[in-house]
Amino acid sequence: MIGVVVVRTAAYGALGALIGMAYFAALAWNVRLYIGHGAGRNALLLHLLRLAIAVAAFTVCARQGAAPILASFAGFMAIRAISVNHYRLALQRNP
Repeated sequence: MIGVVVVRTAAYGALGALIGMAYFAALAWNVRLYIGHGAGRNALLLHLLRLAIAVAAFTVCARQGAAPILASFAGFMAIRAISVNHYRLALQRNP
């Protein structure tokens, strides 16, 4: 019984990590669009789409219960920490 709960929670953690990878990859793409010239509408659409997908995915996890939403959010935050560190190091190398 405990094994099933652990596997299910780990699966939601992995789902949160996948959500985080997609979210932060889209964020990097979004930043490039905002910096570029003449891409205002596309950047705004991508921004809204990125947020809507993240909200929808976390809503589905929340409807499954407390453990799934917490596990998926933990996976998302782990990827956030990795992404922030990656871009911080990239800025230090190329000021």
